[in-house]
Amino acid sequence: MARIDLVDLAHTYGTDASGTPVFALNPISMTWRQGGAYALLGPSGCGKTTLLNIISGIVRQSHGKVLFDGKDVGALTTQQRNIAQVFQFPVIYDTMTVGENLAFPLKNRGLGRTEIDRRVGEIAELLDLTPDLRRRANRLSADAKQKISLGRGLVRADVAAILFDEPLTVIDPALKWELRSKLKVLHRALDLTMIYVTHDQTEALTFADTVVVMYDGAVVQIGTPEELFARPSHTFVGYFIGSPGMNILPARVEGRRAEVAGRTLALARSYTTLPAKARIEVGIRPEFVSVAPPAPDLATAKVDRVDDLGRSRFAHVRLGEQRVAARVPRGVPVGDEVGLQFDPAQIHVYADSHLIEGQRVEGEV
Repeated sequence: MARIDLVDLAHTYGTDASGTPVFALNPISMTWRQGGAYALLGPSGCGKTTLLNIISGIVRQSHGKVLFDGKDVGALTTQQRNIAQVFQFPVIYDTMTVGENLAFPLKNRGLGRTEIDRRVGEIAELLDLTPDLRRRANRLSADAKQKISLGRGLVRADVAAILFDEPLTVIDPALKWELRSKLKVLHRALDLTMIYVTHDQTEALTFADTVVVMYDGAVVQIGTPEELFARPSHTFVGYFIGSPGMNILPARVEGRRAEVAGRTLALARSYTTLPAKARIEVGIRPEFVSVAPPAPDLATAKVDRVDDLGRSRFAHVRLGEQRVAARVPRGVPVGDEVGLQFDPAQIHVYADSHLIEGQRVEGEV
């Protein structure tokens, strides 16, 4: 088990026509604490798998350092770094039984039979593989094979970290929640550093204590699921996390007022020193925009559709030329036009996609 530090880490796969390096991974400095449960979250091509493979040693970074407990491991192989990695598709031995597959990493490290049996039994029970320990792996479903692959990564108690690269892609949707829950139980029981790569926000937010959101080769925010939802530091985080995602609207902001699509919205904070020539936007989650009957003091919007999600309903409307998602309170009728109520405390201001804090107004939180 180890603390992992990334120091000015960056990676390029080549240069452009002018010879300028094209970064697949922009410079990153951060710390993964020992025993933490992390998720690398972002869309395909954002650099998250490249970062994972650099940590494991599969890819050698172009710039910067990777430190395990303060030691530079840049020249070490994956085996020398003592990393366990679970890939998107199962990596198992079909000719072995389930029990032999789980035991294989431990046999390679010379553990005794008693300790091997204990560890294999413990992991098999947690993954519901005990009835299959004597079965040949080639006779199992893709779901079961990936559970074996997960077990092979988890069975070693001495690893510096376990890295998961979208491990539930081939798992039946009905089993995904169960396996994520089991991984959380294992993490708490074994005190292992786990880093989980995914493009699925539900997987990331339910597995990790700390989520690292990546976009276009850069880390745009690191935080708890609650922090990412409540206060996105970048418009991509607001849009990518949440269902529906955050409303991001072009605006003109002055003091405690924002003008959006010809309507003026009140703000909880004052913005008097916004960057010159920056692209200014406001962001508010659909949960904090409420549909109401049209009224003179409310912004009027045209309704495109209403999504009924069972416990909640969201209207998708047009405020001028801007599209907005808004919560429909229980019992509120929705016609062709509705009024919109915005919660000032939940409106965030962004300059060139980055959150601007604003000044707290005296006497208000």
